[in-house]
Amino acid sequence: MTAASHIQPLERLIPLPARGGAMAALEMGPGDRPVDIVFSHANGFNGRTYRSILQPLAADLRILAVDLRGHGASTLPAAIEGRAGWMAFRDDLLALLEAVADGPVVLAGHSMGGTTSLLAAAADPGRVRALALFDPVIFPAEAQGPSAPESPLVAGALRRRATFPSKSAAYEAYLGRGAFKTWAPDQLADYVAAGFRETEAGDVTLTCTPAWEASNFRTHNYDPWAAFHTSRCPIRVLRAEVASTFRLDEREAGLDADRIAIETVPGTSHFLPMERPDLVRATLTATAELRAKA
Repeated sequence: MTAASHIQPLERLIPLPARGGAMAALEMGPGDRPVDIVFSHANGFNGRTYRSILQPLAADLRILAVDLRGHGASTLPAAIEGRAGWMAFRDDLLALLEAVADGPVVLAGHSMGGTTSLLAAAADPGRVRALALFDPVIFPAEAQGPSAPESPLVAGALRRRATFPSKSAAYEAYLGRGAFKTWAPDQLADYVAAGFRETEAGDVTLTCTPAWEASNFRTHNYDPWAAFHTSRCPIRVLRAEVASTFRLDEREAGLDADRIAIETVPGTSHFLPMERPDLVRATLTATAELRAKA
């Protein structure tokens, strides 16, 4: 048993008054050291989903696994009509860093959380020491905006069952099925624990509503390639081999290879962190030792 096994995660609700609410976070690691890593989740998930992946690092690193706007226990407003898209996630993350970080940190994330981390690093390079991105959503310009074709992910999100009799019923319904078929049982249990809340009727419902999840699939309003160029820190990207959301389109050839490393991981799907937690932990450990360029 490692020392990290004795460090119990702490559930926090961090006020961000300028953003209209509070961001929830699962804190792991020594509370007497500065924050090392802030980890952001994929669309529809929550910070606790990644607990078993991140917890073994807690003996040496202080980590916040956050709930983005409209997810988990965060209370930041999640209005769909007239929303400005993923830039709100970026600005929430920067406000969080201002509230909790004593200096530059590692930003890390999966899927939408990886993209959000990249956008934050580009907007305020001084706050970010390095980036570790796990199959981030990197689309070309023609795949974004109101003229882009509707993603099938939107329809899938809107069909998602929102309510179950209990969390245990939700867990049993998901186990070994669909998107969760490559997940370990403890990963699924953590997702369900923070992904559902009790209702007045006595059942449980998703903390990220199907409508909000679908809205996130609809509102890509950013230029990820510009963010790569604008950022100043070292970046490590692990990309899925199958059905990756990181569309290279040969544009990676224009990136600074001394600063930005992109690796496709054999045998992985978009759920790369769940499938290769060992590689994710090794990447985070190595990234935490890097320093941003002046």
